[in-house]
Amino acid sequence: MVREKDVCWEYAEKLDGNKVKCKFCLRVLNGGISRLKHHLSRLPSKGVNPCSKVRDDVTDRVRAIISSKEDGKETSSAKKQRLVAEAKSPGNYSAIKALVSVETPSPIAKVFPSITHMGPSSSNDAENAERSIALFFFENKIDFSIARSSSYQIMIEAVSKCGHGFRGPSAEILKTTWLERIKSEVSLQSRDIEKEWATTGCTIIADTWTDNKSRALINFLVSSPSRTFFHKSVDASSYFKNTKCLADLFDSVIQDLGPENVVQIIMDSTLNYTGVASHILQNYGTVFVSPCASQCLNLILEDFCKIDWVNRCILQAQTISKFIYNNASMLDLMKKSTGGQDLIRTGITKSVSNFLSLQSMLKQRSRLKHMFNSSEYSTNSYSNKPQNISCIAILEDNDFWRAVDECVAISEPFLKGLREVSGGKPAVGSIYELMTRAKESIRTYYIMDESKCKAFLDIVDGRWRNQLHSPLHAAAAFLNPSIQYNPEIKFLGAIKEDFFKVLEKLLPTSDMRRDITNQILLFTRATGMFGCNLAREARDTVSPGLWWEQFGDSAPVLQRVSIRILSQVCSTSTFERHWNTFQQIHSEKRNKIDKETLNDLVYINYNLKLARQTKMKSSEADPLQYDDIDMTSEWVEETENPSPTQWLDRFGSALDGSDLNTRQFNAAIFGSSDTIFGL
Repeated sequence: MVREKDVCWEYAEKLDGNKVKCKFCLRVLNGGISRLKHHLSRLPSKGVNPCSKVRDDVTDRVRAIISSKEDGKETSSAKKQRLVAEAKSPGNYSAIKALVSVETPSPIAKVFPSITHMGPSSSNDAENAERSIALFFFENKIDFSIARSSSYQIMIEAVSKCGHGFRGPSAEILKTTWLERIKSEVSLQSRDIEKEWATTGCTIIADTWTDNKSRALINFLVSSPSRTFFHKSVDASSYFKNTKCLADLFDSVIQDLGPENVVQIIMDSTLNYTGVASHILQNYGTVFVSPCASQCLNLILEDFCKIDWVNRCILQAQTISKFIYNNASMLDLMKKSTGGQDLIRTGITKSVSNFLSLQSMLKQRSRLKHMFNSSEYSTNSYSNKPQNISCIAILEDNDFWRAVDECVAISEPFLKGLREVSGGKPAVGSIYELMTRAKESIRTYYIMDESKCKAFLDIVDGRWRNQLHSPLHAAAAFLNPSIQYNPEIKFLGAIKEDFFKVLEKLLPTSDMRRDITNQILLFTRATGMFGCNLAREARDTVSPGLWWEQFGDSAPVLQRVSIRILSQVCSTSTFERHWNTFQQIHSEKRNKIDKETLNDLVYINYNLKLARQTKMKSSEADPLQYDDIDMTSEWVEETENPSPTQWLDRFGSALDGSDLNTRQFNAAIFGSSDTIFGL
């Protein structure tokens, strides 16, 4: 009966025959309170299944009890030192045996024992550390790409400075103390950024996700020159088609940020754009509503892919890539031929992937041909497969390569535009010129082919007129010094009317517009500070908003308006979203505490990623493509009755991670329904 004094009995019911019943999952265990502890601790243990319903605070408590009992078996450091000293004396085998027995292996060590006993050395310490990290990743189903995170190495370095005996924070401490502390730090950063809104203004970004089950989530972000911040996520499923309710939602967000600070609201086409925009424009005289530039540019590329000969070209290119990426030896040979480079690219959208992959294949054209004609390929077992004949025929087809060259030439200006607007930087002053130059490039390329020229221009003009064109974009182009003073620009006269309309909106009274005409003339004629050598030299090298801040003092009213206009983004595309995270926030199955905690976690997670993106703006990373190849894309996945194990062939003899999109791997292995953050 002494056993029943154990504190862990409060979590169990004692049954006959040395059996106990867990009060959390109701499982009956043989072996008494000891096995119950391992059950509640959720640590790997022989023959004991971990409890699936135990609270984190109970798990932490039980683990501490187990740890203290294991430590209690031999806690005297003096005894350890004595045993070590005795062990060093020749022939003292009993001391060595005692020393080994002192170091009781942890439960995880029992499950994953070392193959050989390793003596103490720095190289072995490093290997053991890596092994422990690997086990942590595998046991907890952590995406491999997490190892690329800058905070990953920072964490390891911080832990190493703590020395031996450091214990990480418990789940309860992470979920309470540190969650609150980090959230406060992130919120403090946002308040620092808010101070610049009085000068630059800000843009509200409404990023929307919907599915075929009538669910609709809206993420609200706020952007200004310093960086973009995540504001909140809202489940609008119950009123997504109700203009009045959506308008009220946008009203509340505008009030959160201050109507005097908001210059623009960007929303994508999934929202009831016309109805919500009308409400905002009617109630907020100085706020503009703009479409998403990246969405429009992507739709243009999507329409390009639907043109018959372009679609045929993409399908032929995919025939080659599927043959290579679904055969291990072919994949190895391709990597050898290209110097370790991939043949295809995974972009932020399907259409972007198509044109980036065609670009890549065009660059590798000679190497691909050489590979298929090499002796190493002819001795490969795959050279006798039917797909081989198709691939060689395509590679030797000059019409195919002419089509690839055309696709690359026509798409490149629009990909350039997407890069410009998708990086989270103020690009509202560039979009008009980017679209104009893209259209001009089509006219130049097809100067001898009026039919093709018209087909592409009709697509661009249709999207530009009906979706993308905005008076704010025109005004920003007029105020952009790199455009205003460029003698090659011919569209300034066409956008002047839109510029004046925007001025009237932002300066609604005659008193506010006093002397504005003279200030416009100072700017357009490059008079005073606008024409000084420093201002001339900075026209193409400094961001337009910063240029106005430095050289616009002689036109103070126009300066203030220009800075507010030119400091805005023109796209909702900021970084990769993980909508399943937001789905979990709004799940009806979660209690209020879980929702609040997960809301805080997503607020921190989203803003930390946005902060990291801001730091990486100057890097050479392409904002349009991912590091990993999507092994489920149409450039890889074979749709005609693949064998159950065919996907394994793609990884080759050494799975080095470069061929596997870890996001897809994570989803395939762990499933989209896995809980996030253990909530």
